[in-house]
Amino acid sequence: MGKINQGILGGVSGKVGNVIGGNWKGIDYIRVKPSNVANPRTAGQVMQRTKFTVTLEFLQAIKPFVKAGYRNLANKKTEFNAAMSYILNNAITGVDPDYIVDYTLALLSRGGLSMPLNPSADASTSGEVTFTWGDNSAESNANATDKVMLLVYNPAKKESVSIVGDGNTRVDGSYNVAIPTTYAGDTLELFIAFMSADGTQLSNSMYLGSQIAG
Repeated sequence: MGKINQGILGGVSGKVGNVIGGNWKGIDYIRVKPSNVANPRTAGQVMQRTKFTVTLEFLQAIKPFVKAGYRNLANKKTEFNAAMSYILNNAITGVDPDYIVDYTLALLSRGGLSMPLNPSADASTSGEVTFTWGDNSAESNANATDKVMLLVYNPAKKESVSIVGDGNTRVDGSYNVAIPTTYAGDTLELFIAFMSADGTQLSNSMYLGSQIAG
């Protein structure tokens, strides 16, 4: 229970009705307790929250990849939030409440560096995924020293394996990504991109499709 000190014109201590009072550094203050605001949970709000949850679950599992892939787009926001905004607005499909990520639309890296040439992936060998690509280092703004970025995403386990900044170069043409043997039989979603040697330039990512892990 609150009380009014020094009569009606004095300071308020505690709660009196919907008024909350106190004293901070010798200064009496009061504020009105806000009315309870019911959460209307309109159809639009529920739909947006569901989309948000689907996006967040996906990006949390691949955070190291998008942190690198969106480093040049983190203008007054984090790389993760920049990726969150793009995926939420461009790559979520389906009908409420069954929203999913459309991987073909999900750019996990964005930039103007030349994209991989004719990339592919093979997950048939137990414990690894083999990525291959062509050497286009003499074209456009591509460089022989560009580093490959690779992502193996396992939706069933909500986790991923990524190669960022320490992979082979554009001219090497292939890289074997080691994956847990527990992935055997799971569907894997596979992505590739390139990063300049100094990390300042990035290509758009490319989705290489789904494969069953060997």
